[in-house]
Amino acid sequence: MELKAMTAKELTRIVLAKEEIFILDVRNETDFIDWKVEGDSVEIINIPYFDLLDGVDDALDKIPNGKKLLVVCAKEGSSKFVAEQIIEAGRSNVHYLEGGMKSWSEHLEPVKIGELKDGGSLYQFVRIGKGCLSYMVVSGGEAAVIDTLRMTEVFEQFAREQGAQIKHTLDTHLHADHISGGRKLAEQTGATYWLPPKDATEVTFNYEELEEGRVITVGSTTIRIQPIYSPGHTIGSTSFIVDDQYLLTGDILFIESIGRPDLAGLAEDWVGDLRDTLYKRYTELSQDLIVLPAHFGKVTELGEDGRVMAKLSDLYQKNPGLNIREEDEFRRTVTENLPPQPNAYQEIRQTNMGKITPDEDEQREMEIGPNRCAVHDN
Repeated sequence: MELKAMTAKELTRIVLAKEEIFILDVRNETDFIDWKVEGDSVEIINIPYFDLLDGVDDALDKIPNGKKLLVVCAKEGSSKFVAEQIIEAGRSNVHYLEGGMKSWSEHLEPVKIGELKDGGSLYQFVRIGKGCLSYMVVSGGEAAVIDTLRMTEVFEQFAREQGAQIKHTLDTHLHADHISGGRKLAEQTGATYWLPPKDATEVTFNYEELEEGRVITVGSTTIRIQPIYSPGHTIGSTSFIVDDQYLLTGDILFIESIGRPDLAGLAEDWVGDLRDTLYKRYTELSQDLIVLPAHFGKVTELGEDGRVMAKLSDLYQKNPGLNIREEDEFRRTVTENLPPQPNAYQEIRQTNMGKITPDEDEQREMEIGPNRCAVHDN
């Protein structure tokens, strides 16, 4: 019997394949309640590390024998110590999460959404540990990345594998839950960085203005990325219609919920814009468009192979946030009893404006925890 490391990628594959796994999380209770590994076939318990320093005998009674066991902590060290004690107690098939929950937070899993009409493909990058979603349009040796995460090397490597040069990076809005990698990736690849100007009034860097009517093309087959002004989550929030097939909604519309308007402290000002976008602007679009959001809030939103997607018409039938007929009720829903705001969201907004420049460790710490960009009204 020996202790085995499990990478975040391996754990992601287990979760997406709905394989059974038992997880012992040894972080403190507060951190566990706030954010944990979740999945349809994941069974998980929390016993803080300091409760196990004198031995793991009590924990063994709660851990099923014979099932694959993964011990997780924040960074790795505590989980290795506890896992070794469990092996010494006679248990087998014991693993620890390599890099801890920090590595779980940062792993990106690329999945193919589909082919584009005149050639090329659209990919979704699932940040399963945090619920963030990025996209890459690939066509004719060129690529565009939408809502880039700060792990820019993943996008560079994937583009190389596709034989494509990244020509554009685009943010649907100024993010408050995670640090954008759009500007960094553009600088690294010589691409153009696009940002909605109404969200960019305080930024300290140059960017290309992302406005309705400015069509962005990718590759020789001229794949169209068409911006649609869709305020509500932020005043500048912009959606994209890609190849007349896909609607990238940013943080305005999710699969099981809708975006929250309060992360810039202007909920009362923006709630009307949010309702107008969801109940008017989107209803005027083709209802056959496939919605691809910038986040998911629950593992139930993960479909086949981890894809997060749904037809717009289906969301108007099933999504509670799209079925609040009374305006006063809608206003109460999106301004009252909201979930806690994302960790360090003010510092994250300032970073995305270019006002502060935290180092890599500080950025990682700022992003720990769930995204919390949805109302989660169901």
